Amino acid sequence: MTINCKGKLIDLNSPKVMGIINTTPNSFYAESRKTSEKDILKQVEKMLKDGVDFIDVGGYSTPPGAPKVEETEELKRVLPAIENILKQFPDTLISIDTFRANVAKKSIEAGAAIINDISAGSLDPEMMKTVANHQVPYIMMHMRGTPQTMKGLNQYDDLLQDILFYFSEKINAARALGINDLIVDPGFGFAKNIDQNFELLSKMQLFKTLELPLLAGLSRKSLIYKTLKTSAAEALNGTTFLNTIALTKGASILRVHDVKEAVECTKLFAELNK
Repeated sequence: MTINCKGKLIDLNSPKVMGIINTTPNSFYAESRKTSEKDILKQVEKMLKDGVDFIDVGGYSTPPGAPKVEETEELKRVLPAIENILKQFPDTLISIDTFRANVAKKSIEAGAAIINDISAGSLDPEMMKTVANHQVPYIMMHMRGTPQTMKGLNQYDDLLQDILFYFSEKINAARALGINDLIVDPGFGFAKNIDQNFELLSKMQLFKTLELPLLAGLSRKSLIYKTLKTSAAEALNGTTFLNTIALTKGASILRVHDVKEAVECTKLFAELNK
């Protein structure tokens, strides 16, 4: 349960927190949109003070029905952000949130330490080769279709079995290429309706059979605010609750907008499990 980030071994037996930096104008949670260098660095500084372990930089918003973003635009959004963050905070471990191999490659060359791919290689056949060539940790998420089509692709014979089979195939493909450090993300909100998301969370411990670290990305998502009839802006309390459940189900990484609250969850969870 360790991953190698730039020669530094990170022990995921104690849960870690990944903070979200969206260099986009249209991410579903408005407060997460950071498009200027000043705003990005201010947010990263706050996250670091709050105890974040990883910073996840993304330049392509991917909720259901999201508009397409050209690769050149995605690169224009993420590369300066990565470079500026590392110039100001050189020890920061940055994850690049992309499904494009070329964006991943250029981001790693700019100093990113992890690749976070919502499609687990399904949207770019060169992605796993890129990960293998750079020998960086690889977060593989479950989804179907594309961000534009996934909403209508939530019919499963057996939700958990289908997703476990998907991961077994992806893991085999990654191992065949020599990828060492893998992390599994069940993909809350991606090609799943609200009931399916809650079923996935309630049975998330089944993914421990894969013997890989688990990432939970629940932060302020629609399964929270639609259930509570509020909005993403009002979903912090619900996020904290579901993050706590995810920890009890075996999550090794919480990917969040609100670092302070998530770090508090991991600290209290650690005390509970001494």
